[in-house]
Amino acid sequence: MKYIAIDLGLKRIGLAYSAHKDLVTPLPAIIRKNRNQASDEVKKFIAEWEIERVVIGIPIGGSSEDEMRRRIEHFMNLVDFQGEIFYQDEAGSSKEAESMMRGEIKQIRDGRIDSISAMIILQRFLARSKE
Repeated sequence: MKYIAIDLGLKRIGLAYSAHKDLVTPLPAIIRKNRNQASDEVKKFIAEWEIERVVIGIPIGGSSEDEMRRRIEHFMNLVDFQGEIFYQDEAGSSKEAESMMRGEIKQIRDGRIDSISAMIILQRFLARSKE
């Protein structure tokens, strides 16, 4: 089963990939210029890598969950993905990603932290689905 995780942000979209439940790889993030450009890039990636399932990070239980879920659903409608979509709590994933990047140049906002955050989201989902 081929998975992609998406950490959807307003400036960058973090991506991570897994074709094997024990190995998750962060991918180059998409720098978001507008939603159509971003959704087109995600759509191309999904087609190219033959993705079967999408896992999206969302702040579950927070006050912004409903608004974020609405935005994510709109974005995924633009992507027009026909496979299964799962939501995974993203709580703390960005902080965890930043701590993993300690020692790297933090001022560069190239999406590495966003994609490591997506990797963490996918690892959490896969670990939970093994149970």
